[in-house]
Amino acid sequence: MRRCLIPLSLLSIATPAAAQAAENALLPPAVREMLEAAIANGNETEIATVAKIAKQTNPASTDQIQRMVNSWKERTKATHDTVIREAGIGDLWTGRIEAGGFRSTGSTSEIGISASATATRTGIQWTHKLTASADYRRANGVTSRERYFAGYEPRYEFDPRGFAYGLAQFERDTSIGYDERYTASVGVGYKLIVSKPVDLSADIGPSVRHVKYLIGERETKLGVRGSMALAWRASPTLTFKQTASGYAETDVYTLNSLTSLETKVSTRWSAAFSYNVQYESETVLEARDFDTLSRLTLTYDF
Repeated sequence: MRRCLIPLSLLSIATPAAAQAAENALLPPAVREMLEAAIANGNETEIATVAKIAKQTNPASTDQIQRMVNSWKERTKATHDTVIREAGIGDLWTGRIEAGGFRSTGSTSEIGISASATATRTGIQWTHKLTASADYRRANGVTSRERYFAGYEPRYEFDPRGFAYGLAQFERDTSIGYDERYTASVGVGYKLIVSKPVDLSADIGPSVRHVKYLIGERETKLGVRGSMALAWRASPTLTFKQTASGYAETDVYTLNSLTSLETKVSTRWSAAFSYNVQYESETVLEARDFDTLSRLTLTYDF
């Protein structure tokens, strides 16, 4: 009897091809075409839904379906990373503009405005965020609130949840008593919750603040800064946000908290109600109580 010997090199080539052909036969053509059409559209939610149904109706092809989805994710990520690497410094910026105000006449003459703008550039590991805001209120010729803020915050993600941050900001708030306040801080943070409905992160690090008061005195102090940020997407059109930051120095404590409820009006327009609480402990001026400000604003995303 003659033996037919097949070179191992031919077996190594033929076996994967045969296995792939057998695997393809497990998934009905109609199901494969439906999943390929969803992948071609590129909508992640649609792909997940189609893949879930395909797995339920074709349990023997679960691994094959998941490989098709994973292959799409890898291609999408590779394309996304390439776009980021080749982008210029002025590209990839997104942001929002928020504004609100009021005017009253009659027994009292009063005007108030509130405006803010945020621009963010997100890279593969680096994120850059620019923020500016202004609150102004004048009643019967007397300015009762004048607050301006500008800040820059770079962030480097060294793993999917951990990050290092930097912070540089300027403030002017005549109602509290300082003409200028400069802050710098560096530290580390962690994303405690990362999911579609909820995001929660916290960070902490040393800080230094230089203050020029309205009375002319200046002081520079070292301290510790901590902050947290929560976003809860209750529905596709309704989002609850809570941010807070605090500073602890030798004899000065600062707390700032912003609570907001935002509802989408259209793809780019949103309406938001926010409540801001700010506390400054005793300084070279006087002890301060909690300072609060409510806003009703219209927001445009770009």
